[in-house]
Amino acid sequence: MPMLVCTHSDEDAIRSAAPVEGGDVAMPPADTECQAVARLARAHFGVATVLVTLSNAHGQRLKAVDGVLPDVLPPDLSGPSLQASTATDGMIVVPDTWVDERFRGKARWPRFYTACALTNADGLHLGALFLLDDVPRALDDAQRAFLREMAGLIAHGLERERLLPTLRDRVKELEAGAELMTLALAGSGTGVWDRNVVTGEIHYSPAWKAMLGYEEHELTNRIEDAYLRLHPDDLAYVEAAMRAHFETKTDSYAVEHRIRCKDGSYKWICSRGKVVNRDSDGHALRMVGTTTDITALREMAARLQQSVELITNLTNEVPGLVFQYRLMPDGRAFFPYASDGIRDIYGLTPQQATTSAEAVDAMIDARDLAAYRQSIEESATSMSPWHLEYRVQLPRQGLRWRQGDARPQRLADGSTLWHGFITDVTERKHIEAELQESATIDFLTQLPNRRHFMMQSEAELLRLRRAGSRVASVLMFDLDNFKALNDRWGHEVGDRALSHFAALLRAEVRTSDIVGRLGGEEFAMVLPDTGTDAAVALARRVQQRTSSTPLLCGDAHIVLTASIGVGTMHATDVGAYQSLSRGDKAMYCAKERGRNRIEVDGD
Repeated sequence: MPMLVCTHSDEDAIRSAAPVEGGDVAMPPADTECQAVARLARAHFGVATVLVTLSNAHGQRLKAVDGVLPDVLPPDLSGPSLQASTATDGMIVVPDTWVDERFRGKARWPRFYTACALTNADGLHLGALFLLDDVPRALDDAQRAFLREMAGLIAHGLERERLLPTLRDRVKELEAGAELMTLALAGSGTGVWDRNVVTGEIHYSPAWKAMLGYEEHELTNRIEDAYLRLHPDDLAYVEAAMRAHFETKTDSYAVEHRIRCKDGSYKWICSRGKVVNRDSDGHALRMVGTTTDITALREMAARLQQSVELITNLTNEVPGLVFQYRLMPDGRAFFPYASDGIRDIYGLTPQQATTSAEAVDAMIDARDLAAYRQSIEESATSMSPWHLEYRVQLPRQGLRWRQGDARPQRLADGSTLWHGFITDVTERKHIEAELQESATIDFLTQLPNRRHFMMQSEAELLRLRRAGSRVASVLMFDLDNFKALNDRWGHEVGDRALSHFAALLRAEVRTSDIVGRLGGEEFAMVLPDTGTDAAVALARRVQQRTSSTPLLCGDAHIVLTASIGVGTMHATDVGAYQSLSRGDKAMYCAKERGRNRIEVDGD
């Protein structure tokens, strides 16, 4: 696209665009979402032209157009003005430019002019959505509100368009990290195993078999054979550790023991694993883990004690904190050893933590301090590995995320000593949060999608069980005759109808209520601390608001109706799906009895 020159008005310092070479504004590249909104806006408002422009320090750039393309981009009066004494509300409506001082002496603009600002979540001005027409006209409050909604959709799409490349790059970085981890495991002599607890089968990676001197086809998958390879003196210990994890007494399985190789010799290995799948009764179904040859490590343990200075120098170069943490029987705690990485992880010097852990505890975010202390106590009690993700508040870095991993050891005096590693996982937590938001919101309606809605509903059911005396109601909504609406008006209007109805639902809910789109034209609500009578009253309000707020499609007013089912969430429900099923049953009863009705499940 040719560059558009920026001009400035002495009256308002308006950012505008001069004609491009040849006298015509160039058509923008295809932008499906912006173009669709422009097309919908033109059809809805019945104007000659709808434009979407982006603004920066050099002027405006055309993003989308529907209708007659002007020779010159109109001035963006909705943007921040350098000379104006008061800020606008983000929308400028000029019923007739021929009698407006701001357009006097300029080119022959269209008679009707409206500019609605496009702003991101931080309030930054991105551009404008223009309505232009050849005849004077005005906008009522409803039209202004709808125009703002459309501008919001465009701004949201622009922000998403800006963020997606960054997210993709971060995902690629994570994938590259995962590939590097796979290569590191292969190069470090670590094998992977996958156990089917139900069938008694265990599958080993080629690296696992090679670690014991076996070819890939030389080991069976029977768990009984796996136990036969254990050293007799270690068998009871390994079985006890495995059983404790199966019974959820430990968070993970981690043991060091001897195992017989193909040539009859024994190696020391460290096996770590975790149950990744359980049935509804909590019984273990599948477990995955790794095995590392630690024979050489154990043989070198004595010699490594004499290499403290070398280890210290090495760990100080590792990004993160390598540490020893000791908890005394009387509750006192301190760090016998802390690498220089403690400066980045906690903003402290190694010396500040050697006599007391209080300086470190003071850096833990107040929201996570109790969980941090509890996790250490549980690790000391069960002698299970310590693992925790938690937040810290640092004077210079602010709020950051940390991940700690350590293995406990009981000393002769009754104290517990951990050897571990703490890393900065702030960036990963941010990426996880961004990806989670993208995965939980239905793009069309901006409501929680089915998966996220069900997770929230399950959480409410759990709260209901804990409280005992609380109640909750469920509402199921289905837009009536939606297929006929799609057939008559087209899918674009159908999508608008879904978005329109979602906005009506949002207008009725409280902050504690849960609302989502389950799919198609079906929506649902969970109303905490709400009995059947109050739920029916809310359903009536939704029904009334829906009938009194038709969907505008050009000159047509499309009146929507919905069949509504009301159910009750019981603390005895196995899952939230049961209460939703009751509401769904009542909703279908409403449809069968004539639609646009409210029916209450009798259960």
